[in-house]
Amino acid sequence: MLAVLLEFFQHSQWPLSSLAWGALPAAYLLSRFLRSVSDRRLIVSPTTERVLILGATSGVGRTLAHQYASRGARVCVVGRRKDKLDEAVAECGSFSRQSGKVLGIQGDCTDGDDMVNIRATIEKEWGGLDTLIICAGVSALQPLMCVAGVDMGVRDTKPSHATREGIKNAVDISNAALRGNFTSPFVAAVTFIPLLTNSSKSPSILLLSSVAAVIPPPTRALYAATKSASLVLFQSLAIEHPDITFTFFLPATIEGDFRSSAVDRHLNGSSPRLHEADPNKHGMKRGVVAARCIRAIDNGEKTVFIPRYMRIGQLLYWIWPAFTEWRARVKYNYSAR
Repeated sequence: MLAVLLEFFQHSQWPLSSLAWGALPAAYLLSRFLRSVSDRRLIVSPTTERVLILGATSGVGRTLAHQYASRGARVCVVGRRKDKLDEAVAECGSFSRQSGKVLGIQGDCTDGDDMVNIRATIEKEWGGLDTLIICAGVSALQPLMCVAGVDMGVRDTKPSHATREGIKNAVDISNAALRGNFTSPFVAAVTFIPLLTNSSKSPSILLLSSVAAVIPPPTRALYAATKSASLVLFQSLAIEHPDITFTFFLPATIEGDFRSSAVDRHLNGSSPRLHEADPNKHGMKRGVVAARCIRAIDNGEKTVFIPRYMRIGQLLYWIWPAFTEWRARVKYNYSAR
């Protein structure tokens, strides 16, 4: 098919601009064709697939564990809280077609010792790993100046300077965001890439990132920056490790209590204020997002935006940044000085 397209364009008398526009739908159809013949399930059977999900005790990670267990995969769920981990394991066990196919391991994804223990357990129980899914992360909900204790919300007045205490608070919070959103995926990559390479016929890694990693939002500076850092890290790793299929999953707002993990508490200890609409009323359903993650892994997709129009938003940010920034302020109910 590719050879036919190349020969057609080579001998065509159409203007170059027309050929360029014509190449877009042709490239899209070609990508759909290649995706249809590259179904990973022909290499790694869903009933024998060995899946490790980091951050599987809540949100999309927990729903992913349910869906993988339902289709017969061997699933290892990892989380920090023992009570939540036990619940997730029991739920996966009820979804699984066979007993003994679900592992539950308590661990902190930023702790090297915990990750080595998880790797050793998987090697002992399964002999290797096919799929690594990284869902662990933390949220941060406040404008950066608020984190530093500076009130920028009053017009026609000069804002106060950040105090030593405020700057220290901002640094502490930035370190917490880095640990959750960058160090955690970083440690996972270092720990599990060799195991995936050595033990799977079709190794795959999915990083659950965020559309905020590529379209900057107000009130989410720390969240967006740390998510962007881990995204670029894994994009570079994909170049360094071409034998592993990397999928970068960039969703918009998802329903759930992810915002309860916010690390940016105020100086007085109060919880951060939500600026946008209630995610449980307007966010995407976890089941839909999880199913799309699995389909992306099965098809070997590289970068996935959900909803799809967010890909246009990324392009629009570079073409017309002022409009995109205005729309972001509207979405997050943020009024600049």
